[in-house]
Amino acid sequence: MGLAIALLTISDTRTLAEDVSGDHLQRSIEQAGHRLQERSLCADDRYAIRAELSRWIADPGVDVVITSGGTGLTGRDGTPEAVEPLLDKTIDGFGELFRVLSFESIGTSTLQSRCLAGVANGTFVFVLPGSLDAVTTAWKRLIHAQLDAETRPCNLAQLRQRLKE
Repeated sequence: MGLAIALLTISDTRTLAEDVSGDHLQRSIEQAGHRLQERSLCADDRYAIRAELSRWIADPGVDVVITSGGTGLTGRDGTPEAVEPLLDKTIDGFGELFRVLSFESIGTSTLQSRCLAGVANGTFVFVLPGSLDAVTTAWKRLIHAQLDAETRPCNLAQLRQRLKE
């Protein structure tokens, strides 16, 4: 049984029709046997991001939220600041490990990545950079295995039912 996953692309310049990274994530989610619960796009505005995430975090039908975009260092990049206050717990190892893996393909540019992950109201939240390379790395090398209940010795999927204890 797969998980219900919501995807949010954060961009001031893209539309859903041009969202190559979001398309890749959607295909990857469905190929892994999970269900795309909803997919949306919003501007890089911390309150719009929080509103959309809060709606999904409050929805018991959403197990996981994945965002892409808005994690850089420019003045408009505010996704981490929008998401972090919503998290009950952070999964620090996600960002650390993502940057190690990303270093293999983009070198020291990975220090500009402010990706993060955590848990909010029993929902896993992953905040990814918006590039195709970044979402591919995050999905293939981290998220996919952790959302697979068969991954050993442990995985996030098996913790889902215990997150609100």
